[in-house]
Amino acid sequence: MTTTQTSVVHDLGTLAHRLSHPARTPCVCEPPQVLADRPDGTVVRSGVIVAKAHAADTDRAALAARIALAAAPQLAGILLPPLPAPAPAAPTARPVTLWPLGAPVDPTDPGAAPWAEAADLLARLHRTKPPFTLPPMRGPAKAARAVARMRAALRGDAITPPRDPGVEPGDATAPPRDPAVEPRAPASLSVLAGWRALPAWARGEVPAPVRRGGSLCHGDLHLGQLVRHPAPDGPWLLIDMDDAGVGDPAWDLGRPAAWYAAGLLAPEDWSTFLDAYRAAGGPAVPADGDPWPALDVPARALTVQTAAVALAKCAAEQRDPDDHEQLMIESCARIATLPPELATGPAS
Repeated sequence: MTTTQTSVVHDLGTLAHRLSHPARTPCVCEPPQVLADRPDGTVVRSGVIVAKAHAADTDRAALAARIALAAAPQLAGILLPPLPAPAPAAPTARPVTLWPLGAPVDPTDPGAAPWAEAADLLARLHRTKPPFTLPPMRGPAKAARAVARMRAALRGDAITPPRDPGVEPGDATAPPRDPAVEPRAPASLSVLAGWRALPAWARGEVPAPVRRGGSLCHGDLHLGQLVRHPAPDGPWLLIDMDDAGVGDPAWDLGRPAAWYAAGLLAPEDWSTFLDAYRAAGGPAVPADGDPWPALDVPARALTVQTAAVALAKCAAEQRDPDDHEQLMIESCARIATLPPELATGPAS
């Protein structure tokens, strides 16, 4: 952890502790706990308060709108509401938000994963009319950022075709060999092929077609985005609205759909999720019949996103993809052969 990261973690822990600990009482609190420390956000807990420092390049006006959305009365019972944040004494390099502590999904108990509850929350979110003007949902932009991260992590030479096997070692015309990244070249080529096969809107290059836009979306749905509040047995709520906004509601179903298509999500769990979404009146897919014309593009984009992030992590950690990561990478090779978008009418 760099000096800057250490400082951010310390400051967040101090802030969360100050707000969760009663004034003028003896302190028996546990040390602040780092829940996440990534380029897009550092999250620290103290007591029942969670403090998050968002990325330095965050659009602050858009973030303010998304935090206001989480606090909107129309979204009560769907989104975890934020806590009031004290005004900083001076401008900070990274915007900070405060949240009540919730109990997350237990990653060690896949059988208890709340797929039905997640689907119901999504359907209710998608059915809610945006209470005020919101920025676009950032799902496609997040996928593009993942691909850029992979390119940067592999330093360019792992995303070019493998060297001509006829070139002799030591040949002055041969590019320098980097054994740390070269074995991942075919994998990254598959990811990029899958990326190029997507329509431009799914790559964040142009706005989504009208038939795909207009709904209130989470933008980054996975099981880590649910907590019980009040902890430990309160109702499930959605958290982390950094990517929320108006867009294609099918995007929020895209990651479970991608996992199911790759063989990472059991068919019964996928059926539970999809059936619960439809039962709650979710608008992303038809009420019955084949859901894939609506889900195809988001599922493919999130397959590419997941594989790109996996390869970036593998490069940073100097390791090969694990079995789950390899399945997503192999899926990219398959989707690269598909047409840009399956024929579909409006999902309703």
